[in-house]
Amino acid sequence: MNITILGPAHPLRGGIAALNERLAKQLVAEGHDVNIVSFALQYPKILFPGKTQYSEDEVVFDFRVTQEVNSVNPINWLKIGKKIRQAKPDLLIVRYWLPFMAMSLGTICNLVKKNGHTKVISIVDNIIPHEKRPGDKFLSNYFVKNADGFIAMSKRVLTDLELFDTSKPKLFSPHPIYDHYGTIEPRETALQKLNLDSQFKYVLFFGFIRDYKGLDLLLEAFADDFFSQNKIKLIVAGEFYTDEKKYLDLIENLNLKSQVILKTDYIPNSEVENYFNAADIIAQPYKSATQSGVTQIGFHFNKPMLVTDVGGLSEIIPNGKAGYVVPPHAKNIKEGLIDFFENHRAEKFTQQVKKEKERFAWDKMTNTIYELANNLASEKNNQN
Repeated sequence: MNITILGPAHPLRGGIAALNERLAKQLVAEGHDVNIVSFALQYPKILFPGKTQYSEDEVVFDFRVTQEVNSVNPINWLKIGKKIRQAKPDLLIVRYWLPFMAMSLGTICNLVKKNGHTKVISIVDNIIPHEKRPGDKFLSNYFVKNADGFIAMSKRVLTDLELFDTSKPKLFSPHPIYDHYGTIEPRETALQKLNLDSQFKYVLFFGFIRDYKGLDLLLEAFADDFFSQNKIKLIVAGEFYTDEKKYLDLIENLNLKSQVILKTDYIPNSEVENYFNAADIIAQPYKSATQSGVTQIGFHFNKPMLVTDVGGLSEIIPNGKAGYVVPPHAKNIKEGLIDFFENHRAEKFTQQVKKEKERFAWDKMTNTIYELANNLASEKNNQN
């Protein structure tokens, strides 16, 4: 098929861009002609919480990536919609993750569908945002109206979609593994690269730091003397997308300066492998969630994980086998981590992680896309 993916890609950074690029690579490997139409302007500077939206990594793809969409310019939306409509791809796969993008992406989809040929499939990261704002429901409704079918990467999102539409086809396919962030190396090698002491064990909190991700809960959990007495440290690796002062104050007030390693600049893709290879366990103490790319990086590196019982995270980690699923409270997070280190569960959990990761192969996602496309084609034939 001729397939266009509409959404972020390099040089834009972040997990959504990474998934689009990896999905395009898989589709090309399966014999399709693929291009990505990305953003020339994704977020106006005034709305972007980080230091930069752009990666400095040098990347070469075996598919076309163009930077064309302006998220705040309606004239641009009409231009891009007309361009894709005339190109007549068999599929337009559009990522939806934030109501702010609803007007631009929804308008483009509306125009593309008018060619009577292209099927519009949306891979939905979130339909109800973690950080809610007035107008979210109206905007998401507008987007949903202009797509033909949906793929949700967590059962929670699949259920949420029913609040916006009950008739269009919707399928579930779990977030595939992020297997393009480097290779698995010995822990000692990664620690040397990060200049970290191999006498300590390490818990990793990875990714952009937003309030809903619960870093404060993890810091409160780490205040227990068990961690300092047993030479266990916390690595926080990721850029602040919120006010960092309250977290720095919390570290100060809990006397955690010697226990917490802050690597709070953006972590380039080329360095991601070092942090995951160095970690003994990955902690995701989220207060709200749907699915998480961090979990899928953890699977790639065969790492046990502790997640909270919010959104779709509990669907991914078998509790007590490949890691822990705990309530989003500091006490429960602490108890899970203590159990992991005190009872030496690393080897057992790692073996189970290796088995579980088979559930998240990339061909499962592409097969779901084909199934949904076939369902849409059958519906169209029935209508004719």
